[in-house]
Amino acid sequence: MEWMLMPYRRYADFSGRSQRKEYWMFMLFYIIVAVVCTVLMIGGGMALDESGQTEPGPLFWLGVAALVIFVLGSLIPSVAVQVRRFHDQDKSGWLVLLGFIPYVGGLIVFIFMCLDGTRGPNRFGNDPKNPTNSDVFA
Repeated sequence: MEWMLMPYRRYADFSGRSQRKEYWMFMLFYIIVAVVCTVLMIGGGMALDESGQTEPGPLFWLGVAALVIFVLGSLIPSVAVQVRRFHDQDKSGWLVLLGFIPYVGGLIVFIFMCLDGTRGPNRFGNDPKNPTNSDVFA
């Protein structure tokens, strides 16, 4: 659970490096919360009115409110952790903007997020997997 919430502790920290594990555990947490809110909206949120038609009930609006608050509260940490992932690969954080390219941008960013970072220190800081930069068998 610590890895899932780490981007919230580094809320607007766009400097440094982040491991793949930090990014993907954050994305897993993001998806779980979004699915729970969606299930709350769909599963328990519809009510029948007098004419027999369904209309949104109070649980639907609770799910919508929870989802909107969560997405808005997670916007900056999600961009920050993506920037730090690009830094881990010794690339500019501005590559986050590749996600705005229609059709292929999201795929390109997805591939970059799957790649391993550079070993050892780079211009953005020490290796998060080996912060002391010491090799055991060197």
